[in-house]
Amino acid sequence: MSEAPTPLEITDLEALKALAHPRRQRILHHLGLHGPATSATLARALGLNTGATSYHLRELAKYGFVEETPKRGHARERWWRAPVRDLRIPPRSKQSEQMRVVVDEMARLEIADDFEQFLRFQVQRDTLGAWSDAFPHSRGSIRITLEELDDFFEEYIQLVKRYKRSDADTPPGARTVLTRFFAFPAPTEEGSVSENGVREGVG
Repeated sequence: MSEAPTPLEITDLEALKALAHPRRQRILHHLGLHGPATSATLARALGLNTGATSYHLRELAKYGFVEETPKRGHARERWWRAPVRDLRIPPRSKQSEQMRVVVDEMARLEIADDFEQFLRFQVQRDTLGAWSDAFPHSRGSIRITLEELDDFFEEYIQLVKRYKRSDADTPPGARTVLTRFFAFPAPTEEGSVSENGVREGVG
């Protein structure tokens, strides 16, 4: 397996805006699932025109979110791929007000896309043969400190990285599996006592 990438925090607001654009998110998702593509193949797959996909690819490439793959296809074709990177968003406490707006909108779009992908899986599930059983899931809660939650997340990321493989290292019978993780503090019930001992609720 190739060496795991070093975490890279996106602190440039313009880079974050480039990444958060809805069509660019779709392009990155397609490249991540299906591998390298040209602007023409992306246009057909996503229902866009090649001018639009070419523009969005250039904007993504400007910040290193995609890169050209040399020596592939015809000489006039430009093939693009999404390099394996460990991109991170700064903690909310370190985000500017402008950055928070972008991050919140990007999270909304990502969750909507995740839900769409899950619905497509449900529709196709009974056609997947043995892979129809491929839906491990868990719902639970843990009581930890903020520092422990950071450690928990890093352990999860390291586990995912263990299974990141190049095409050459992928064993027979493997297929792309979407992995999603999110954790958040349990909301305080109306009128209940918060962890700092203060009763919260609508006054």
